[in-house]
Amino acid sequence: MDLKSNHSSPVLTDSAPLSKLRLGLPSNMSPYSPAASPYSSSGLYLTIPRIINGKLEDVRVNGWLDAMIASSPPRKKLSKDIIYESQTDDHDAAYQTWMISYPSALNSFHLITSYAKCKTVALFLDYDGTLSPIVENPDHAFMSSAMRAVVKEAAIYFPTAIISGRSRDKVHEFVRISELYYAGSHGMDIMGPVRVSNSIDVHPDCIKTIDSQGKEVHLFQPANEFLPMINEVYKSLIEVTSDIIGIKVENNKFCVSVHYRNVDNKMWDEVGVRVFGLINGYSRLHVTYGRKVLEVRPVIDWNKGKAVEFLLESLGLSQRDDVLPIYVGDDRTDEDAFKILRESKCGFGILVSNAPKETTSAFYSLRDPSEVQEFLKSLVRWRKSTALQTENIASEYI
Repeated sequence: MDLKSNHSSPVLTDSAPLSKLRLGLPSNMSPYSPAASPYSSSGLYLTIPRIINGKLEDVRVNGWLDAMIASSPPRKKLSKDIIYESQTDDHDAAYQTWMISYPSALNSFHLITSYAKCKTVALFLDYDGTLSPIVENPDHAFMSSAMRAVVKEAAIYFPTAIISGRSRDKVHEFVRISELYYAGSHGMDIMGPVRVSNSIDVHPDCIKTIDSQGKEVHLFQPANEFLPMINEVYKSLIEVTSDIIGIKVENNKFCVSVHYRNVDNKMWDEVGVRVFGLINGYSRLHVTYGRKVLEVRPVIDWNKGKAVEFLLESLGLSQRDDVLPIYVGDDRTDEDAFKILRESKCGFGILVSNAPKETTSAFYSLRDPSEVQEFLKSLVRWRKSTALQTENIASEYI
């Protein structure tokens, strides 16, 4: 991974592939090449709609309202007394068909562990929708005590990192596990282990510091120069959306999230007008889409996929054939990490979704955080059993 730079700009060069290791993947799991789509791997870059006489001009032609709707599917609402069986059956049939291409990571667990045999498994986990359920109030996205316990145990056996769109401090507050590595703001704020690595140590955006436990760590913030701009935009977004009922603007340090989950869908176009209208004045910022959230981010060559590469380098696990990275996430921004692992043919992406997605670079799927929890438990059990087998074999030669 090329982190060297002769400039102070946070725009980084494209990195080298992680590894050329071929996993011997089945033919139906060859590297995925999605058809051209209206968004790039790191987010949507769309024409800002014009506002004429206070009205939005042809929002659907401009595309962003469609993108808001597409990235925010409605929740199922079922009566306690009436279940729409035909709709449920249709949904299940579509999901089962989709799973032919993206099989359950639980049902395919034996395949995953066969690739992981004699390798170091590195775990990378999204937070919202992966370790915690999606909730109406993003401030209440708490992970369960059972999930926290299994993540904590997984970190004992595997290098484990959380990569979230939340600020690093906020996701750490939610997770509260010191054994993990944390990357906030979609990987623009990383705290990872210190290792002798020239490519990291010489980078102007990476410094050595001390964490709360007194350990020396690397702090990597490639978008540090954007902090004043992000803070300014955060305050402005609060002002321009203050009269929209249900809106929530969240400062995630190196990005700003505008949550419209609790906004009447008839007002979504107005949310778009306010957000895009403001950001149109900032050429170095752009807007990406998540689940009922618009995220304002710096225009730099950095995303969750680059964060995975950085952490593997920090952990001394890059460019090795005996490493299997696994990334588990549920959102559009996780596709950058899925793509890195698929194209490098060195690991697996697992998409958390209970509905079929049109395109994804993931290999496997899980329905919801409860299945993520079961998958992590299964990984821990597998590692314990393989360690025991190794000990037993070793004892025979003593």
